[in-house]
Amino acid sequence: MRLPLLALAVSAFAIGTTEFVVMGLLPQMADDLGVSIPSAGLLVSGYALGVVIGGPLLAMATAKLPRKAVLLVLMGIFVLGNVLCALAPNYETLMVARVIASLAHGSFFGAGAVVARHIAPPGKGAQAIALMFTGLTVANILGVPLGTLLGQALGWRATFWAVVVLGVASLAIIARNVPNLHDLTAPQLRRELRVLREPQVLLALGMTVFGFGGIFAVFTYIVPILTSEAGLGEDAISLVLVLFGLGATAGTLLGGRLADWKLMPALIIALLVLCAFFVAFAGAMYVPALAVTGVFLIGLIGFVAGPGLQARSVQQAKDAPLLVSTLNQSAFNLGNAGGAWIGATLLTHGAGYPVLSLAAAGVTVVGLGLTLLSLRMERRAAVNDVVYGASA
Repeated sequence: MRLPLLALAVSAFAIGTTEFVVMGLLPQMADDLGVSIPSAGLLVSGYALGVVIGGPLLAMATAKLPRKAVLLVLMGIFVLGNVLCALAPNYETLMVARVIASLAHGSFFGAGAVVARHIAPPGKGAQAIALMFTGLTVANILGVPLGTLLGQALGWRATFWAVVVLGVASLAIIARNVPNLHDLTAPQLRRELRVLREPQVLLALGMTVFGFGGIFAVFTYIVPILTSEAGLGEDAISLVLVLFGLGATAGTLLGGRLADWKLMPALIIALLVLCAFFVAFAGAMYVPALAVTGVFLIGLIGFVAGPGLQARSVQQAKDAPLLVSTLNQSAFNLGNAGGAWIGATLLTHGAGYPVLSLAAAGVTVVGLGLTLLSLRMERRAAVNDVVYGASA
């Protein structure tokens, strides 16, 4: 199991680097492209919306292909998109290139989650998914800080060329280490689409959108928060971003274990703590030590829920996991796009950065409410099964 999961994790590292590195380069990209910081922040939203749209479409288009072939095709699209990013002459072209690079994101993680769960031992499915997603979080430890340093030294385009190299390496590793998995039954599109009528599936997707969306209302603008509110110098930003990556990696691994232990209680606790954190961070971001600690905690607390949210969607999809798993990646990125858009809108209308943290708490409260509703419906259904089963 280890080599296939390693291959998926390396690919996730490449994808995570290109998704998140814009945040570390936001001021430089805004200056070079001649746009405002809120406008540059919308490059995050553009990428995320590409995931939202491209994920389900590519999942359906590649449904009949072997999973290994799907992963290779998607990484090829990812490489092409990042080549176009590196060559983009202006903001508009870069936005289009970001969308192209993002099209493969949702389908890759959707297919990868199905593969990881399939090869995992019984009872270890969420941990296997978490190990794949560790590549995404390690990207924040190494990929984003190193990409930020590279962009500051050689220009932001050099960072995208480095991502292209990562993508090509990922293609080679997948080709070598991921098995063909002939025993993994090809999905039936009609059955996959039918499951979207299930209320619990729709609730699981909503939990992901709002449970994760608040993070990016704050983290998209973390560099100007650290420089303008906490007073840190730009030379310290890369090191602080490493802390975010460390927190996100620890949170993802912890979240996988908690999800395999007790899924819904773990999600409820994680979202409660995240709400409280965002409220506290609104006042703490002015103090350098507290702001730096807060960056670590955004990663740790925010990403604890990630494996559980992915596992919940696959769990509720039952025997039609591919499309729902992919749609859940779209849900993650719809949350990312919505969070970045909320932040940009508030900043454009004159709000300060602390307001972004309070808005993030509000978004997370909605995710918590949907999680509680889902749990209530699940328990009610279990009681009804017992009552009607006994009467029968």
